[in-house]
This record gives sequence, structure tokens and C-alpha cells, in this order.
Amino acid sequence: MARLAGVSQATVSLVFSTGETARARVSAATRDRVRAAAAQLGYQPQAAGRQLRLGRTGLVHLAVPNMLGPFFARVLDGAQGAATAHGLAVVVSSGWDGDTLARACGTGQFDGLLLCSPDDSQLGELPAPLPVVFLDADPAGVADSPLRRALELDVAGGMAAAVRHLRELGHSRIGHLRSTDSAYTFRSRQAGFERAALGVEVVEAGVSINGGLEAGRAAARTLLGRADRPHALVCDDDVVAAAAYHVAAELGLRIPDDLSVVGIDNILAAQLLSPGLTTVDLPGERLGSAGLDLLAELISGGRPPGPAPLQTTLLLRGSTTAVERRQVGSEGGPQDS
Repeated sequence: MARLAGVSQATVSLVFSTGETARARVSAATRDRVRAAAAQLGYQPQAAGRQLRLGRTGLVHLAVPNMLGPFFARVLDGAQGAATAHGLAVVVSSGWDGDTLARACGTGQFDGLLLCSPDDSQLGELPAPLPVVFLDADPAGVADSPLRRALELDVAGGMAAAVRHLRELGHSRIGHLRSTDSAYTFRSRQAGFERAALGVEVVEAGVSINGGLEAGRAAARTLLGRADRPHALVCDDDVVAAAAYHVAAELGLRIPDDLSVVGIDNILAAQLLSPGLTTVDLPGERLGSAGLDLLAELISGGRPPGPAPLQTTLLLRGSTTAVERRQVGSEGGPQDS
């Protein structure tokens, strides 16, 4: 193949390397010529043999908080696609604490770890030589480690956009179904909410995101069952927002006429709700694929720079509307919701 392409054996090895840094040492024209020669000869890279020579298994571990969470399915989809391109395979776990992760990753079964939306209990001692990429996590926690990288989502910016949207619609009293989980991603959402909600009356109820619809319903009842309920609601994820839809229906409230609702994640169900849910799109597939690319680079010996946060986007659908002035009685006069 090297003779047919007019290059050295070393150049062929670089072209079929799993590392971005190694491949970047070869020009695009040369890479195309080598791949054309490989196609002409029917050559397929022997990933298993290469991994054996390098002392690798070809397996990476993706740890997510909740296997049933729709957002994490998007992350897995992106990671699997990127893993195939790198000659790797993804093994998934859910709900493991730091000690369990450390034991699993210290056995030599995995070449690297993707840890998605980690909570504080998962940030203990992981095996030192193991490359780790933290997804939707705090970059400050890995700044001094050559085998650690963090890929952050701009969830604070997304939350701020959601609150600003409601304020622009005239809402001056906003409910917040706030996650009680300890993950950095939820602390960031809270920080973004608080910054954007300065000067607005806020009513909050805590909810465990991993508690699913039932936990969301209970929290939504706390807010929407009040005599002075808010007429706008921000939810820390779309499953909680769906639970708020259920409770609103139970109470005879119409969305968005009686209650504007905003979620975060943009899972498939956000488009299936009626009306469609206004939500902050978190690019889960991109998070998974970019994280896997970073991990593959670390595994191959590269030292990529810390990446910029992935941007989020507020998607406007039918679940929010502008406030109307309501007459609340001859003594109270008109009042904003």
C-alpha cells in the first residue's frame, strides 16, 4: 500500500492512527492518496491487532447518572458514532458512585472514561493513568491534570435565556422547579437563573431530577396549588416540565393561557407535548461525540487543549405567551401575572 500511494510505511500508520494529532501530521492530499490506495487493495485496518500491540482493550466506559434519562440517550448516540470512527466501543453504566467507578476503571478493562454530568460523590480518586473526559462538568476541576479534560455545556447561559424570555413576555413573578441534585450542571443552572431573575419575584420548589415524573408532579403541585401561584414556570429539565403539564391539566389550567412553561434539554417529548414545549436545547449528541473525540486523543497520547463550552439554544414553541392585564376586582385593580 505504501508503494502504491508513494509514501512511507510510517505515513500509512499515521493516516490510520486513532489520534487526531497523529493524523494532522499528514496533509489532506496525502491522507486521501493513502485511503484511495487502501480502497484499491481492499485493506481494512486491524484495530484489534493494533490495540493488542499498544496494550489497549478498545473499550471506553460512559458513566451517566440515569440510564432512563432521555438526554443521556442523546449523549450515548453521539459517543457511539464517534467511537466507531476511532475503532473503539462504548460500555455504559448508570448511577455509579465514585468508589464503584474507581474499582471498575482500575481493572484495566477500559482505555478511558467518559463521566457525564457527574455529581460530587463521583469525583473521588479515579485511577491515575486512566484518561478521563468529564461531560457537562466544571473545567476548573481538571485544569492541572494532563489526562483529564472537561467539556462544559453553557447551561447557565441557556437558563438565563429562558428567564429573559419570560421577562420579555411581561412575567414579573416566576416559579422555578429547581433540581436538588449536587451535580455541577444544576448548580450552573441555578446560578444562571438567579442572575437573570434579579428584580423578579421568584417562587421555588425543589425536585430530584432522577425521581422522574412522580417527583416532578409532587414539586409542581407545591407551586401550582398555591392560592398565589406563579403564572410562569421554569423547569430544570424537560421531564419535570412534562410533569408540570400533567399537574396543570389536573388543576384545570391551560398552557400557555394560564401558565407559561419553559424546560431544559430538548428531548423528543418536548415536541410531542401539546402545546410544544419551549425549551433550551442542550446538544447531547454533540456533547457525546466531541467528548469521545477528546478521549480518543488522550488515549493515543495527545494532549489537546481544554475545549470551549458547547453553546445552548432557546427553542420557542407554544408553551409560553405574553402576559395579559387581568382585572382582579374593583379594589385590587389590574395586576400583572
